[in-house]
Amino acid sequence: MNANKEVDPKRGFALGKKNYKLMAIGFGIIIIGFILMAGGKSSDPKVFSEDIFSFRRITLAPLIVLVGFVFEIYAIMKKPE
Repeated sequence: MNANKEVDPKRGFALGKKNYKLMAIGFGIIIIGFILMAGGKSSDPKVFSEDIFSFRRITLAPLIVLVGFVFEIYAIMKKPE
């Protein structure tokens, strides 16, 4: 064995504290998007409800989920300080 082995002083977590905070924010954005997708149920199962085709459920919520996933990628890729 080599006795002159260098020891890395920055051993520990791969990501910094700020990365984990950003990841939590991104996770919250994703959850908000899924909450916005919920609903649109008809009160009578025999009657079709047009509420499932609202702008919020078809366009806005998926975009918010996508933004949340992009934010998660940014949070992971950001170089820790």
